[in-house]
Amino acid sequence: MKLGLEDRTVLITGAANGIGASTALAFAEEGARLGLVDRDEAGLAGVADAVRDLGAKVAVQVADLSTAAGVSSSLTELLGELGGPADVLVNNVGQGVVKTFDELTDEDFLRTFEINFLSAVRAIRAVLPGMREQGRGSIVTNSSDLARQPEAALLDYQVSKTALVGLTKSLALAEGPAIRVNAVAPGPVWTPLWTRPGGLADSMAKLHDREPREAVEYEMSRRQLPLGRMGEPHEVARVITFLASDAASFVTGSVWGVDGGTIRGMS
Repeated sequence: MKLGLEDRTVLITGAANGIGASTALAFAEEGARLGLVDRDEAGLAGVADAVRDLGAKVAVQVADLSTAAGVSSSLTELLGELGGPADVLVNNVGQGVVKTFDELTDEDFLRTFEINFLSAVRAIRAVLPGMREQGRGSIVTNSSDLARQPEAALLDYQVSKTALVGLTKSLALAEGPAIRVNAVAPGPVWTPLWTRPGGLADSMAKLHDREPREAVEYEMSRRQLPLGRMGEPHEVARVITFLASDAASFVTGSVWGVDGGTIRGMS
């Protein structure tokens, strides 16, 4: 699929694994120049090597995206290496804690909002001046199906993702027509957010008193997924590259579900 992204400068946060890594490879296949940032140095290096193998130019920065300094300094460095400004920004960072409302502390909520919501705010703040100056740009933010169809679990995660939908809608109004701002809303996707030790699968195991995979399958059965399975990172990456490209030139302020049919409402 050729989307006209050749030589576009694309910044991706949270690029070391999962959806971020698949998105980096998808843009590399389209011929884009990539700036990748994550706190996982080893994972980031592996993705960068894979991008180079596809013939794409890539720059990387290891940074803590839960801090203002980490976001600002890393994106500034990437734009300098790539000869910015950015044509595309993909906000792809997420974490959450599987606890009940009574168990969640103020610190839990603040930590989740720092990484899930404020990392996106700060990254957008870093790229907007250049996009405005060149008169074009595309921002795609990774939200969640839980932002539109909440569940009892993952409360801190889903309210932060709901905030990202509001941010997307507001910025689309404020920055049009030159800059398009959209979001994807993945459903359950097999990423390290689920599979890593201490990740969502392990947390679900504690919540439902089952083995990790059994607990996840139980959770999916409660959601009655029409496609009957978890998604794969590359399935989300394909939608992100489309939204970032001129093939989606009349799409802004949209939230695209990539969710296996979890959202069954009319809107």
